[in-house]
Amino acid sequence: MSHIHETRPHLHFRPWNVGRWVIWGLFALALLVAPMLWKSSFAQTMLCQIGIAIIACLAYNMLLGQGGMLSFGHAVYSGLGSFLAIHTLNLVGRGELALPVSLVPLVGGLAGLFFAALLGYVTTKKAGTTFGMITLGIGELVWSMSLMLPEFFGGEGGISANRVVGEKVWGISFGPQLQVYYLIAVYCFICTAAMYALTRTPLGRILNAVRDNPERVEFIGYSTQHVRYLAFMLSGFFAGIAGGLGAINFEIVTAEVVGAARSGAYLLFVFLGGATFFFGPIIGAVLMVVALVLLSEFTKAWLLYLGGVFLLMVMYAPGGFAALIMMNLRVAAFGKLRKLWTAYLALGGTGLTLLLGGAAMVEMVYHLQLNAALGPMTPFLGAQINALGVDAWVGAGFACLTGAFLFELARRHFLAQWGEVQEEIEREIKRREGL
Repeated sequence: MSHIHETRPHLHFRPWNVGRWVIWGLFALALLVAPMLWKSSFAQTMLCQIGIAIIACLAYNMLLGQGGMLSFGHAVYSGLGSFLAIHTLNLVGRGELALPVSLVPLVGGLAGLFFAALLGYVTTKKAGTTFGMITLGIGELVWSMSLMLPEFFGGEGGISANRVVGEKVWGISFGPQLQVYYLIAVYCFICTAAMYALTRTPLGRILNAVRDNPERVEFIGYSTQHVRYLAFMLSGFFAGIAGGLGAINFEIVTAEVVGAARSGAYLLFVFLGGATFFFGPIIGAVLMVVALVLLSEFTKAWLLYLGGVFLLMVMYAPGGFAALIMMNLRVAAFGKLRKLWTAYLALGGTGLTLLLGGAAMVEMVYHLQLNAALGPMTPFLGAQINALGVDAWVGAGFACLTGAFLFELARRHFLAQWGEVQEEIEREIKRREGL
């Protein structure tokens, strides 16, 4: 009997992930229509900063969330990318380099890649706390060099440039802020898609394994240092692109872009957004711009409020806002969210009372310490309160204490209801598995 061997390739049908296409389509649509909804120059400037922050926070999360590498100096790579990009803009402006302005962010990306390759080989030889301390030392080293080498870093005044240089491409000069926004939006979408695609590759999977169990990764034949090094270089590349876009947007780069405050902001807001989820840093990027631009304009105590939010998130929601969203989506998927809406209202109302009372006292203290010469009256939520008045302090203290007491009662009640809902969900899951 003769045997016939099938030589034709086997075709496997893989259905399209419609949900993923919808999410990416909505993301692209949001980037497209955002400046049409917020038309003021201030709003478009904020949108530009949000787009840049999204790239920078996602690049940082390649280390923290996906690789478990806690870096305290990642602003080095976005900052050095900014400096190389601003120098490139000046070369284009002097006619010494023929390069479209739209490609200048890639120069920043290549600069970030170069310095990440240069410094990352030593940095990624260690992991854990040692890795964090090395990144902190390198960050301080580069920041001190920014003041020692004014020829490159521009000293305290920084380096300025003009983005309206070179030949126009399709009539685009990047003079209007709207044109700069759409340039940032294109880079934001492409970089976000590229970094998400990286999470689905073997490198992205093995990077997660290095984060979770480095000993087992070494046992199966992979070098954890090489995996960390590759991820570090890719993260530096995308951080450099964010820095290049920042140079185009602001047309000036100072030593602040490589400072510890910028690195700390990346860490803080990526954690708040949710480092364990891909979309968490996007939430963190939005929060970062809102806090640094809007909140700082409303109150001088914004850092105190930010620290309080960070403390509460560490204590009660270490997974960040992304984890809170996913937990509630799971509850909603099983139709149990309606059982919790009253508990959420109670938490929100009592928490708001506590926040208003505490904020009133903080603002009065700040006014007495910083603006006492202007008189006792200080603005608070559109009203004027007397920072020296006993009634103002008694009212704020009563609201704070009452809110704290009621919030604790609401929290305990919510935890009891949340536990019941989770038990119902687990029973439903077991019932479905038994069918």
